[in-house]
Amino acid sequence: MTRIPSFSIDHTKLKRGVYLSRQDDDVKTWDVRMKEPNHGDYISTGAIHTIEHLFATYARNSKYRDGIIYVGPMGCRTGMYFLTRGLTDAEVLDCIRESYRFMAQFTGEIPGAKEAECGNYKDHDLEGCREEAGKYLEVLEKLTPEDMHYTYYLKEEQ
Repeated sequence: MTRIPSFSIDHTKLKRGVYLSRQDDDVKTWDVRMKEPNHGDYISTGAIHTIEHLFATYARNSKYRDGIIYVGPMGCRTGMYFLTRGLTDAEVLDCIRESYRFMAQFTGEIPGAKEAECGNYKDHDLEGCREEAGKYLEVLEKLTPEDMHYTYYLKEEQ
């Protein structure tokens, strides 16, 4: 089988940040990398589930809503996938920053977290979400659109 592009990134070197993972026509898939891979520090399932709900809700209600296609967790629990269309890199970064600011301060009922709305409604962790969002904001505040590329992390073919 053909190797998928994201497996061509050296996960032993990958740092926290936001990276353009792939582009299919006008759809961009972003790697919202909250944790360094394989360092033993992962996002709990409850926290990443809550991040998914809050990130998706905020982004889909933001001024960028028409350009948001999907928000979802990585199975490795080191970050999120963010799919967009028609947004500049600067707009994507702004949307992510604003979403994480929202999450870091969020109080109240988690949107879409009732039994009739969610397939695993008991597995949420708002405090964990707020803590993880706050830590990741430290990275987001320093990023520029020019930083959003994997160039350094491409593995050498063996």
